[in-house]
Order: sequence, then C-alpha cells, then structure tokens
Amino acid sequence: MTEKTRHQLPEGMDLWRTSELHQAGFNDRKIASLVRSGELVRLRRGCYLRGNIWAAQKPSVRSLQLIAAHAHGTLTTSARGFVYSHTSAARLHGLFLLDVDDLVHVTAPTTASRSSHGMDVVPHTRTLEPGDIRTVRGMACTSLERTVVDSCLILNDRQSLVLMDHALRLGADRAQMQRMCDQLKGRNGVAALRKALVNADARSESPGETLTRELLQRLRIEMPDLQVEVLSAEGKHRLDLAWREKKVALEFDGKAKYFDYAPTGEVLYQERQREKALTELGWTFIRIRWRDLYREQEFKMRVLRALSR
Repeated sequence: MTEKTRHQLPEGMDLWRTSELHQAGFNDRKIASLVRSGELVRLRRGCYLRGNIWAAQKPSVRSLQLIAAHAHGTLTTSARGFVYSHTSAARLHGLFLLDVDDLVHVTAPTTASRSSHGMDVVPHTRTLEPGDIRTVRGMACTSLERTVVDSCLILNDRQSLVLMDHALRLGADRAQMQRMCDQLKGRNGVAALRKALVNADARSESPGETLTRELLQRLRIEMPDLQVEVLSAEGKHRLDLAWREKKVALEFDGKAKYFDYAPTGEVLYQERQREKALTELGWTFIRIRWRDLYREQEFKMRVLRALSR
C-alpha cells in the first residue's frame, strides 16, 4: 500500500461500509480501483476490509471477519431483531467446525427472503426465548446449547459429533440439549443431533480425536479410553486414546490444524522420549494423521494388528 493511500484511508479503521468510504472522499471508481489492486477486499456487498489485514488472517479468523462484515454492513440498513445462529453462532462461540462453508446464518422472528439479506446470508425464522440469546464478541447470537442443537440439524453425522464434543468440553449442558432434541421429533436433521448426543465425549481434545473415535465405532472396533494417564521412568504421560489392558495407544498427530500452536522441537523430543520409555514397558503406539482417517481399510488393519499382538 502506498504512503498516499495510507494517508487517504481513515486512520484507525480497517473495516468500512461503502457510505463510510464515500464520506472519506472515495468515489465508486476509486473503491473499485483499490479492490482490483488488493488494497481493499470486498467481503460482501457494501462492506470492505483493508487488504493487508485480510491477507494476514488465518482461515478461522477470516470466517469470523465475514460475520463482523455482515454486522458492520447491515448496521444501518437491516431490520432489527435478528441474531446470529447455527454455524455462524458456533464460530462466535469458538466451536470447532469441520468443512463448513462461510455462509452467514441469522435467525429472526419474521420471515425474510434470502435476497433481502444478501446471497451470502441464510435467514431462519424462529421466535427465540430470552435465554436462547447471548452477546458474544459484541454481537447477538444464540446460546451455546441452542447453537449446537440448531447447527446439528443442518450438519452431517461427523460434523455434528465434532461440534458436540467441543461444546461439551466448553461446558454446554447435555441435559438441556437433550430436552431441546426431544421437542424436535420429526424434524429434518434430528437424527444427526440424536446420534451426536449419544456418542459425544467432552474428553475429546481435537476434531482429529473425535473423528478417530467415530471411525473406530463405525468399523466396529472395541472402543478405547480417552486421555489415559500412564507412568514411566520419564514421568507422567497422557495418551489420546488407549486400550489399557492390551497396552495399545493411538495418538493423533494433526492437532496443529485446529490449534494456534505447533509443537516445538523440545516438546517433540520429550514426547518421543516418553514414548520410548512406554514402549520399553510393553506399550504399542499407533500414530495417525488426517489422511489416515480417509484410508479406512488400512487404518482398520493397523489397529486390529496392534490389538491382536
């Protein structure tokens, strides 16, 4: 970005409505020019973000930015009363989402066409109870429990389980979600919600662990325990999943995709030392990555071979 452009753009702002850029002296031709050059990014109709800010953001942050752009862009043009819901509310709550698009979901008491909101918005009609609404990141959205229930109705089994596991880990009330589920008999998507409620486990620490557990169940392999603590000469070691009696541990090595850190060299070294110590005590380790979850036959044979030793 040139010094001249920096001076022209409003200081202290990164997100603008078209009207705000007009007030700052930018006509439509200049705005279009800045978009073509990448100095501005058009997030949605009538809302723009500084290009270098967008370029530096992680995908998860970009998804949140799109919701913020909707909130900013509709501040003075939309009817009041809607709240962010479904997977948009899930993002505001910081929940894990597996392969979910960036469409913005809003819920309001009255019906509105999708075109009136914009093609990037999915409107839902529902009168929410006061207890179903929270303010998160400065925006009105559905409560944690309502968010999970609504989201599972539009997600598949695997996506629902990832969401439910994380929600329970963050403190969602399973009994409350079960009551909500009981009121949805016959609704589309309720089967995925019921299945997630039955199989969810708050001990799962990442989507990878959740999907590993789901795959084991689907392949009808006996289920391991989660977050198993064992001792060795190197100290205490916590295993992602383990069959205690058979001394088989299953470790998922793809956590960095969903966490804002990557293991340092020292951490990896210590991890391998602990694994070596446990191996000397008779433990067998199965290490898997994301790609292994999509090679089901190979995955199945590796696990069965380890369990049969």
